[in-house]
Amino acid sequence: MTYDFAPLFRTAIGFDRLARLVDTAANAAPTSASYPPYNIEKTGDSDYTLTMALAGFVPDDVEVTLADNNLIIKGSVPQNARHGELLHRGIATRAFERRFVLADHIEIGEAELNNGLLTISVKRVTPEALKPRRIPVTLGQPKAKEEPKIEHDGAARDAVQAA
Repeated sequence: MTYDFAPLFRTAIGFDRLARLVDTAANAAPTSASYPPYNIEKTGDSDYTLTMALAGFVPDDVEVTLADNNLIIKGSVPQNARHGELLHRGIATRAFERRFVLADHIEIGEAELNNGLLTISVKRVTPEALKPRRIPVTLGQPKAKEEPKIEHDGAARDAVQAA
């Protein structure tokens, strides 16, 4: 399914990123969206927590990167981490890469792996320039009317003086 954003672009500026975001979401492979499981929780007006279940991973197996408004989380477990013969695999420790598209003015805080859960703090920070501000209105003084100045060209002035 495709969406036509042409009507939006006629009256809005800077929303091309939104169109790319919708395209990316529509074309995402559904199998990549299931592993590893995660939660996104809103913990305050501008605070969020991303929690990802990473059983069997240690901090050295996980890489968290922020690039171009994308939070990229990669994980891989070395094959030599096993001790003995595996009779049943119920805990998935396969390599993964998960990407999250971030809105503008999002800051990533600390990332902590504890008891198999990777927790990343996320905060929306509004820059001072984008915060509403009140513009003071002052009482202006009436401006005095100026008499219009008539300028003559030099040739006409010289002709008047010669006569």
